[in-house]
Amino acid sequence: MKIDLGAEDQKVGLFHYQDGAFHTEYTRAVTFKFLVAFLKDPKGPPLWEEDPGAKDVVHIDSEKDFRRLLKKEEKPLLMMFYAPWCSMCKRIMPHFQKAATELRGHSVLAGMNVYPPEFENIKEEYNVQGYPTICYFEKGSFLFQYDNYGATAEDIVEWLKNPQPPQPQVPEAPWSEEGGSVYHLTDEDFDQFVKEHSSVLIMFHAPWCGHCKKMKPEFESAAEVLHGEADGPGVLAAVDATANKALAERFHISEFPTLKFFKDGEKHAVPSLRTKKMFVDWMHNPEAPPPPEPTWEEQHTSVLHLLGDNFRETLKKKKHTLVMFYAPWCPHCKKVIPHFTATADVFKDDRKIACAAVDCVRDKNQGLCEQEAVKAYPTFHYYHYGKLVEQYGSERTELGFTNFIRTLREGDQERLGKKKEEL
Repeated sequence: MKIDLGAEDQKVGLFHYQDGAFHTEYTRAVTFKFLVAFLKDPKGPPLWEEDPGAKDVVHIDSEKDFRRLLKKEEKPLLMMFYAPWCSMCKRIMPHFQKAATELRGHSVLAGMNVYPPEFENIKEEYNVQGYPTICYFEKGSFLFQYDNYGATAEDIVEWLKNPQPPQPQVPEAPWSEEGGSVYHLTDEDFDQFVKEHSSVLIMFHAPWCGHCKKMKPEFESAAEVLHGEADGPGVLAAVDATANKALAERFHISEFPTLKFFKDGEKHAVPSLRTKKMFVDWMHNPEAPPPPEPTWEEQHTSVLHLLGDNFRETLKKKKHTLVMFYAPWCPHCKKVIPHFTATADVFKDDRKIACAAVDCVRDKNQGLCEQEAVKAYPTFHYYHYGKLVEQYGSERTELGFTNFIRTLREGDQERLGKKKEEL
C-alpha cells in the first residue's frame, strides 16, 4: 500500500509485529528518521529530539553534520555528547533543553549520541571517557569542558553568561574511605547488614550532591554519639547510590539525600531529618510506623484489577475498556488513582464499559506490560473487545476520563440509530 505521509487528511494505523505476534501500535511521529530508529530498537526509548521540550536543542546525527555545525555557527556552542541509556544524561537532559530555550538567540545548545562505534574518532578527539561529556566551543574552536553534571537549567544559563574552564580540584576521597562511625554499605552486603542490625537509619547519597555534603557532618556526628553509647539504640549507615545502582533502583531513589529506616529488617517511613540532634532523637524514639494503607487492589472499588493470565479474556467481554498500567510507588499514578477510581464508579452499572488497572511491578504482569509497550507510568490504553485501539492521551482527571468514555458510548448510540433507520 502506498501512503502519502504528507497528506494532512491521511489517517494511517501503524502496527508492529515481532516474531509473528503483535507487539505494539506505532504512536511516534511518522518521519523517516523516527521510523528507522523505532525499527532498529522497537522496545527502546524515543529519540531525544522526539521530546517536544527539546525543540530548541540542535540534534546532530553524523560526524559530517557536527563538522558543518562547528564551521558555520558564530554563537557560543555547548555540545552534549551522550548515550541513550545513560542515567546521568537522562537526569540533565530536561535542564539542558530548558536552558536551550532560555538562551535561544544567544547561545546554541546541541546534543549528539556518540555511543555507536562510528563515532570513535570524535570521542577520542574530545576525550569522551564517560557520559555525558559536555564541550564548549566558540567559533568552531573547542575551548574546554563543562563539568557540572548535577546542573540545573539556571546553572547552565548562568555559566554561559561567563564561561570559564573547570577549576583544578584536589581529588575528593570517597566518604567510605574517610573513616568515622557511619557504616558504608554496598549492593553485596546491604541485606546481610540490615539483617544483623535491628535498627538502622540509612542515608542514600551521591558524591556530587550539595545537600548530601551539607548533611554529611551532621550524620557523622550523630553516628559518633550513637556509637559511644553503651546500649545504643541503633546504627547509621550510608549508601552511595551512584555506585550501588541495584540498591538505588530497588528502593526507587530519585533524589538525594534520601533516608530509609529499617527495624528488624522491615523498612519504615522516615520524617524529614537533617541535623545531628534530629538523627539521635529519632534513633532513641522512632515514631511508630503508621499501619500500612490498603493497596489499591485491596480497596473496594469498581476498578477491575487484572493479571497477565486473565487480561485478554476479561477485556474480550467488554466493548470498551480503559486500562491504567501503573506502579504502586509512582507518584504520578498515586495522583491519578482517585480520578480513575471515581470514573469507574460512574460507569459501574454499564455492562459494556470497564475501567481496569494493571500493576506492572507484579511478577505476573511484567511480561504483559512489556508486550503492551508500557514504558512509563501511568500509561492508559483503550481496548475494544480486547483489541488495542489507541493510547489515551487526554487529561488525567475524572472529567477527562468520563468525557472520553461518554464519547465512545455516544458513538455506539449513533451507530445503533442508523441501523434502526436502515431497517
